[in-house]
Amino acid sequence: EVQLQASGGGLVQAGGSLRLSCAASGFTSADYTIGWFRQAPGKEREGVSCISKRDGDTSYADSVKGRFTISSDNAKNTVYLQMNSLKPEDTAVYYCAAPASYGLEYCTVFQYDYDYWGQGTLVTVSS
Repeated sequence: EVQLQASGGGLVQAGGSLRLSCAASGFTSADYTIGWFRQAPGKEREGVSCISKRDGDTSYADSVKGRFTISSDNAKNTVYLQMNSLKPEDTAVYYCAAPASYGLEYCTVFQYDYDYWGQGTLVTVSS
């Protein structure tokens, strides 16, 4: 059974940084894909970033390009989202997710491509 555990959220001032972690387990192949999504109060869930471990392909939403970086630690089966230069509009519950398919050459930040979801971690950015 695939399980995803997101952590690392918290309260930070605008301009600050946080690193989110997504601990993954239960995959039957190392070539899985992880996506990060977020949902702000009263808004729809949106894709933030993703990484396909087969070839290391990454993708970012325009709103976070240049500020967020996704990476993976294969030894720890953990994917990180380093968030720098945080803005109040980054405030949201952040989720990590994975599609059921393995060996994807490219990843997307389209939520309907994802089948497994972890619980969220709250990020609050104060102005």
